[in-house]
Amino acid sequence: MNKLIKWGLPLAGLGVLAAGWWLGLAWAPPDREMGDVQRIMYVHVPLQWMAMVAMLLNFVAAVSYLLRGNASWKLDSTAESAAEVGLLLGTLGMVTGAIWGRPTWGVYWSWDPRLTSEAIMLVTYTGYLVLRRFVEDPDKRATWSAVVAILGAINLPIVWFSVRWWRSLHQVQSSPKTVDPQMVLPLRVSAIGLLLITIFFLITRYRLALAERQAEVALPDALPEASGSVVSNAHKVA
Repeated sequence: MNKLIKWGLPLAGLGVLAAGWWLGLAWAPPDREMGDVQRIMYVHVPLQWMAMVAMLLNFVAAVSYLLRGNASWKLDSTAESAAEVGLLLGTLGMVTGAIWGRPTWGVYWSWDPRLTSEAIMLVTYTGYLVLRRFVEDPDKRATWSAVVAILGAINLPIVWFSVRWWRSLHQVQSSPKTVDPQMVLPLRVSAIGLLLITIFFLITRYRLALAERQAEVALPDALPEASGSVVSNAHKVA
């Protein structure tokens, strides 16, 4: 199972993602208005989707941790790993969006409702991770960061619906009914490939985070034994 996750999952994800990108570049038609510039959609949109999935997982794990009422390092580790992966994917999504925006809107950045709300969300998750580095007590760190995660998740629906709620440069979400069928398949294949890679990232980071939490919690119990050994050695030397 470990070999399947370590090698099979990322290789399958990369293969499916490469197939989706090839379909988007060589098979799908250019957009009627944007032309070939639109092809970056097959990179940008899956990144944004997976970023929001990871941040939703962070929210669910944070709420579950608070509802448990006791320390659950698995939930805390899940929340931390999801926040890191979500922030990475969200940042890449914003960068690719800026690259797409330059030839489409004439600027890399505009204080558009979608872009602004997403920037706020990324800043919030950056603060979440910074908070975790500055709080030493594991229980306080898990609780405080869970609260920040919940506050950050409030922005998720705002990001998604901002293009519908306010006048926006950013286009409204497309659907299979509003785009060429040849564009739907590459987008779905790319999204599935990136989903597999995202799952691999989440599992890998979760294992590291859980190992760190377990070592951190076990450390105080090991200190008395270590101190006794030092004292014993000191008596022998004396």
